[in-house]
Amino acid sequence: MENCFDVIIIGAGAVGCAVARELSRYKLNIAVLEKESDVAAGTSGRNSAVVHAGFNNKPGSLMAKLCVEGNLGFEKVCEELDVPYKKTGKLVVAFDEEDLKGIEKLMDTGKKNGVPGLTFINAEQVKNLEPYVGGIGAMLSPNTAITSPFLYTVALAENAWENGVKFYFNTEVFGISKQKGKFRISAGGRHYYCRYIVNSAGLYSDKISSMAGDKNYKIYPCRGQYYILDKRTSKFLNMPVYPVPKPGIGGLGVHLTPTVEGNILIGPSAEYIKTKSDYSVTRDVMNQLFKEAKELLPPIEMKDVIGNYSGIRSKLVGPKVGGFGDFVIKESEVVEGLIQLIGIESPGLTASVPIAKRVRDIIGNKEDLIEKPDFIGQRKGIVEFRKLSNDEKDRLIKECPEYGEVVCRCEHITKKEIMDAIENPLGVRTLAGIKYRARAMMGRCQGGYCLTRIVEIITKEYGLPVEDVTLRGKNSKLFTGRVK
Repeated sequence: MENCFDVIIIGAGAVGCAVARELSRYKLNIAVLEKESDVAAGTSGRNSAVVHAGFNNKPGSLMAKLCVEGNLGFEKVCEELDVPYKKTGKLVVAFDEEDLKGIEKLMDTGKKNGVPGLTFINAEQVKNLEPYVGGIGAMLSPNTAITSPFLYTVALAENAWENGVKFYFNTEVFGISKQKGKFRISAGGRHYYCRYIVNSAGLYSDKISSMAGDKNYKIYPCRGQYYILDKRTSKFLNMPVYPVPKPGIGGLGVHLTPTVEGNILIGPSAEYIKTKSDYSVTRDVMNQLFKEAKELLPPIEMKDVIGNYSGIRSKLVGPKVGGFGDFVIKESEVVEGLIQLIGIESPGLTASVPIAKRVRDIIGNKEDLIEKPDFIGQRKGIVEFRKLSNDEKDRLIKECPEYGEVVCRCEHITKKEIMDAIENPLGVRTLAGIKYRARAMMGRCQGGYCLTRIVEIITKEYGLPVEDVTLRGKNSKLFTGRVK
């Protein structure tokens, strides 16, 4: 039967793509359905890009267990998939006596969770590590790291695709029914059939669960807003710096995080909202963000800001309760074959591979999984020309002249890298897809110089009409035609 699979994963975020890659090790027919035009289009592409150590999570919880496990194995996965990874460490900074008590609690929690290497350092030691950061002391977490959430999710998906997984974008699920042991999923104007559904729909996992017949869950959207600072601020910060968390609605406090490319992120805020698609940023919150960030890192100025964005956490606890729920990772008790991944908020990125292994075990406990002898475990990403030596650059330009044409001046991205992004294995042709794969349009000018040049490449090299060029797929067209 056409569109018939063993497993269908709903949602192509970091967790969904990690599940796809893990299950692609076995002789299974697998598909991923995603309502957006690309992977990492939701929470996975809108976070702080931190590989957490696991000292913030409740001892004994799945969050804690899988965060620690994910942290310890994250570097190996990044090596396999050619994804940026940098073990920076992290400081949780105290500013008063109450904060010092909070650090004691964090260290105790970390010890119970099995987080290695947590130490308390005094104000002088803080200054030695981070000369521009204040405070009277801090907890140092040496195992905290940073990565690229876009490239990580893309890499998981591309490796899964190479191992036979099919991806269907712009394919929103509208209905799920079950007959004779098989699910029928109505999505994107077609029907898809499978024996198992993996519900990895993030913010919409409660909706998918309800469609399938399990009405026991409700997701509360909680928005976090961010600033992006220019790379010239990189000299002010070497590692993520957090304040001691305060009791509240489920965030870790406004923090500062360097990215693998050299920018600094300020945020996130934490505010419950009514609409799961409301990615707006608000003046009052952003002003408060910058005020608190400047208390942590005084040298930063508003002129350093080059962009902002927001992400939305999928929380299982509402504003009246606050704090954190736990991950739900199990087969539904109501609907056989429906594997629930619900309430996967931070540290979901860090825990994505261990979560995927849990899904594998759930299926493996129901039937024999046969490993593929030809599973491909490695993946190579797009060559980052700007990071090569001059000799390597000269060699590549001789082999391919498109490496000699810089399209994005801020980030030094070449035409060849843009073309490689356009020709990605998943078939994504949006400007956002190019941006997240090649990093063009992410510099100081935010695409002011390179956007038109990228559009020219898309239209001239690949024959796509300019009217069909979109930012993020359907309903995001940028042009209606030519004026000359």
